[in-house]
Amino acid sequence: MYGDSASHDLRSALAAHHDVHMDNIVIGAGIDGLLGSLVRMTVTTGDTVVTSAGAYPTFNYHVNGFGGELVQVPFKNDMEDPDALINKAAETDAKLVYIANPDNPMGTCHSADVINDMINRVPDGCLLVLDEAYVEFAPEGTAPAMCVDDPRVIRMRTFSKAYGMAGARVGAAIGHKDLIANFAKVRDHFGMSRVSQAGALAALQDQTYLAQTQQNVVKSRDRISRIAHENGLTPITSATNFVTIDCGKSGDFARAVVAEMTTLGIFIRMPFVAPQDRCIRISAGTDADLDLFETALPKALSAARIKCP
Repeated sequence: MYGDSASHDLRSALAAHHDVHMDNIVIGAGIDGLLGSLVRMTVTTGDTVVTSAGAYPTFNYHVNGFGGELVQVPFKNDMEDPDALINKAAETDAKLVYIANPDNPMGTCHSADVINDMINRVPDGCLLVLDEAYVEFAPEGTAPAMCVDDPRVIRMRTFSKAYGMAGARVGAAIGHKDLIANFAKVRDHFGMSRVSQAGALAALQDQTYLAQTQQNVVKSRDRISRIAHENGLTPITSATNFVTIDCGKSGDFARAVVAEMTTLGIFIRMPFVAPQDRCIRISAGTDADLDLFETALPKALSAARIKCP
C-alpha cells in the first residue's frame, strides 16, 4: 500500500510535540525535498535568493534549477552573518533568505534572540528559511519559540540527524498555515513510504533514546576536540553532530589532510569556501571509530605538511 499522502499520524504527533496545529506542518522527503518544493513554489526566473557563501549547497541547487539568482554573503567569525543576510535581502528585494542554525559546515549556532531579531527584520515580500536540521544537538536557548502565526519565517526540521534516520528521508516544514497549505500545489503527495512514516512516528515517541543519542554525541564531540588539541589543531565549538577543526593553514593544506585520511581508509569532510576551507570536519562516532581517527590523524598531518609545508 502507498503511504498516507497526508502523513496524518506523523503530523498529528509532531503538532503535539511542538504545540502547534497540524495545519502548520507538512511532511516531505527530508529537508532537501521540502526545500525543493518551497523554492519551486516561491521562486521563478530572475528572482533573487540570499544565502551564505559556503552554506548548505543543496538549497543553492534548487534555486539555480528554478531560475533564481543566488546572492551570497560571507561568513563572519566562522558563523553565518544574520545582519549581512538581512541587509542583502533588503538590498536585492529577495524572495527568500536562507540560514541554517546550527550551521553546516562549521557547526556554529546563534541564540534564539539573534534569530528572533533576524525574523523581525525580514523585508516585506521576503521569507526567512530557517534550517534547524541540527537543532536537537544545540544548547538550550538556540531554537526560538514556535510562532506559526508569523508568515515571515518557515522552519525546517528532520529525522535525519539526531533521530538517526537519514536513509528513511523524513523532514518537516513548520510555518503559517496558508504557506503550508500551498505545498499541496507542488509536493509529491505519495513521496513518503509507509515504513518512513511509521519509523519517524516511533522515533518521535522515544525521547529517551533521543536523549541517549544526544549524550553520546556530546561525549564524541569532546573526544574529537581533545584529539584536535593533542595534534596542535583548534576545534571550533560545535552545536551539531560533528566538529569542525581549524588546521591553521591554507585550504590546500586542509585538502591534503582530507586526501591523506582517505588514503588511510578514513573518510572526513571539509568546508569548500575560503577562509573556512582551512578546516576539516569530523563526524561524531563510536569509540572504535574515534580510535581509528586518533591513530590516523597525526600520520595524515605529517604527510600533508610534507606536501604543503
